[in-house]
Amino acid sequence: MRIEPSASYDESRTDVNPFVRKPSYPAMRSRLAGYHALVITLGIDPGTAICGFGVVELRDGSVRMIDAGCVRTPSGGSDAERLHQLHQALRVLIAEHRPERVGVERLFFQRNVQTAMAVGQARGVALLAAAEAGLPIDEPTPNEVKQTVCGNGSADKAQVAAMVQRLLGVSLAGVPDDATDALAIAIGCAYRAASEPRAITR
Repeated sequence: MRIEPSASYDESRTDVNPFVRKPSYPAMRSRLAGYHALVITLGIDPGTAICGFGVVELRDGSVRMIDAGCVRTPSGGSDAERLHQLHQALRVLIAEHRPERVGVERLFFQRNVQTAMAVGQARGVALLAAAEAGLPIDEPTPNEVKQTVCGNGSADKAQVAAMVQRLLGVSLAGVPDDATDALAIAIGCAYRAASEPRAITR
């Protein structure tokens, strides 16, 4: 399923096969010549049970969504089986969208040890998939993602979702937080990539 501007997320698609996807305010204008005018990035909000992903394109300062959704693994599987499925799904996403850069949210603080371990394992799988593809990797903390997208490192989830919608020009009503967070990660990753000087060829 693809998202068109102002379209809503179809929750009935949530459990349809390994990863549920729902794929794509002007963001900013390039100020300096010699910087990247086009970049595609993949943002990943890691988790073993549910892993959010978002793919965005930043072209000449405007950002748009290409794809987004969640990778869901069956609760009955072993940790090894679920991580393997997650790895395979992320490899498919990277092969399909061919991003120039990948953003994987860093585990900043987690009171629940079991949850922290699951997220840490999923992060490792995501980092591995990106490394296997030879892609540059950003590892922002949640506060860094909020600062980049909202200009406020203490923004709440509703504020982040609202800004992501404005930047992408789509409605994300009903979209899982995991996918919305992944889009925010991808947007920040795209801005970072675009701000890096590119080689000038003559």
